[in-house]
Amino acid sequence: MSHYTGNPDAIAALVRDNEVHRDVYTSPEVFALEMRHLWRSSWIYVGHDSQVPDAGDYVTTQVGLEPVVMIRDRDGEVKVLLNRCAHKGAKVVTEPSGHVQSILRCPYHGWSFHFDGSLRLIPLQNGYENTGFDSACAAGGMVRVRHVAVYRGFVFVRLSDTGPEFHDYFGDSLSSIDNMADRSPEGRLEIAGGVLRYMHDCNWKMFIENLNDTMHPMVAHHSSAGTARDLWYSQQHPEGTKKPMVVEQFEPFVSNYEFFDNMGVRIYPNGHSFTGVHFSIHSAYSEVPGYHEALRAAYGEEKTAQILATNRHNTVYYPSLTIKGAIQAIRVARPIAVNRTVIESWTFRLAGTSDELLKRTLMYSRLINAPTSVVGHDDLTCYRGIQEGLAASGNDWVSLHRGFDPAREQHIAGDYNGTNEVSMRGQFRAWRDRMVESMQAEVHT
Repeated sequence: MSHYTGNPDAIAALVRDNEVHRDVYTSPEVFALEMRHLWRSSWIYVGHDSQVPDAGDYVTTQVGLEPVVMIRDRDGEVKVLLNRCAHKGAKVVTEPSGHVQSILRCPYHGWSFHFDGSLRLIPLQNGYENTGFDSACAAGGMVRVRHVAVYRGFVFVRLSDTGPEFHDYFGDSLSSIDNMADRSPEGRLEIAGGVLRYMHDCNWKMFIENLNDTMHPMVAHHSSAGTARDLWYSQQHPEGTKKPMVVEQFEPFVSNYEFFDNMGVRIYPNGHSFTGVHFSIHSAYSEVPGYHEALRAAYGEEKTAQILATNRHNTVYYPSLTIKGAIQAIRVARPIAVNRTVIESWTFRLAGTSDELLKRTLMYSRLINAPTSVVGHDDLTCYRGIQEGLAASGNDWVSLHRGFDPAREQHIAGDYNGTNEVSMRGQFRAWRDRMVESMQAEVHT
């Protein structure tokens, strides 16, 4: 018997002020409702416009469980279509990315569509005369997503007609994207190369929560980053030896609790947050020759200082996108099932800069975010352990009590100490509110 479907009160009861019910991670019914409500009524990251520079360039992905294609139209605009033929429902575009010269053509029956999704041609079209086809949904072609926002090159969509507007949803959290783009002397980012993609045997929320969980690094990453740090310091180095880039990137992961607590975490409405209010694990990287000079030439001394002083670690754009602006890398959560999540890692080039900055980003992505990384697999092991452990009965609730202050968190937005679990509480408030609002809207439709 269904317990949660059509019952927004039951969904709301899964989230308390300082704990959540294990069903939010383990229930297939709750997962299905998330895909139908949270992921359709929120703004979800699709891709970056640098991936489709020319008319006919496309990228395919998913929003929740729904396949979409992002394509550059002849008018220069980025369009997002549901990747489904209007005829029998086959995926029209089957490759991860590519270019089409003139039309989108279904590989099943050959129906063809313009880049905006409108129907162009049906084979033997006279077979549809006097059949009522002209008034059918199929005559409209591929469904074009109505709510698309492109911000500094980042393309977001909202599939549902209900839900907040783009700027109301993200608000000042967009400052992290601004800082990332402004790190280019040209104010522009470009996707560099392909994607690192690997499967996580866990619910998608575990990954998103972990990004601003600063109580785990010195424990979970001691065997990887800690070993690299200890190996470096155990060796004798000539005076003035520069610390290798790999050690610069590994070492901060095993900083002590005081370091992470003093970093601070900023909470925004709607589940967004970032760590690194005061500094972050990216703050102590050595300078890349010529880079600061290029920024000063583009922006002047004062703005350059402001850009470089902002070293946020993970900014979470709930529920799908996470960015590391100081290292120009992003990760994207793509849910597959209640206990299966694909994580994509993408690397950016700062337009107008040398390859040295890109090399640093690529090094970080390989060390931390790749399927072959060691730090990333520390986390993956923990996520899998949580997913398996939550099958145990006897306690239906997951604690989010650390740092909870009921008086202050009536309005949760603001700055907190870095080891506070407030970012997770903020995410689950947003989860509950978005789910309930969407379910209630559906009932009244």
